[in-house]
Amino acid sequence: MIALLTGKIAYKSPDHIILDVNGVGYRVMIPFSTYYELPETGEVTLHIHTSVREDAIQLYGFRTRLEKTFFQLLISVSGVGPKLARDILSNIQPATLAQALGTGDILKLSSIPGIGKKTAERLILELKDKIGKLDISTLPQIGGRGIPTEDIVDDVISALINLGYKEPQVRKAMGGLDASNGAGVEELLKQALRILMK
Repeated sequence: MIALLTGKIAYKSPDHIILDVNGVGYRVMIPFSTYYELPETGEVTLHIHTSVREDAIQLYGFRTRLEKTFFQLLISVSGVGPKLARDILSNIQPATLAQALGTGDILKLSSIPGIGKKTAERLILELKDKIGKLDISTLPQIGGRGIPTEDIVDDVISALINLGYKEPQVRKAMGGLDASNGAGVEELLKQALRILMK
């Protein structure tokens, strides 16, 4: 069971990275909260959750142990798998999610793609007390680092579609955004998510 990986970033995208560990490339799925904290190149250490299914082994990586714990709490809830847990953390910052769970904010939770009212209620019921015991002050906050790329808008659209938004919704949200003023993937994702979450 892989629990920790240290290696060089060979490739980085909003939903996964390829980590070169002594010449072996590991594909690691990541939420935006981790993506925002990663450098463009260089060596990094990620806390890993290994998901084993009959047809695949997938690695999910996190910048902090607490973020990994948060992810594992989410997948402990009936009906929430690793992909959905990653998507939840990608659509809402962990600290905000903890607050929504703590206050029983069903409206906020059910606005996340893939989370209906019943799942939101189940998350609150099963995690409210557990989340209250976590020290969320050490969770990473979204930074403003830009990523220079010619296909930046396509990357953002692809990432949002992978999160469960429909392409027409995404393209409508992206219509008012401008990538020409040096805005990076992170900034455009934040702007688009703000529009989509309204």
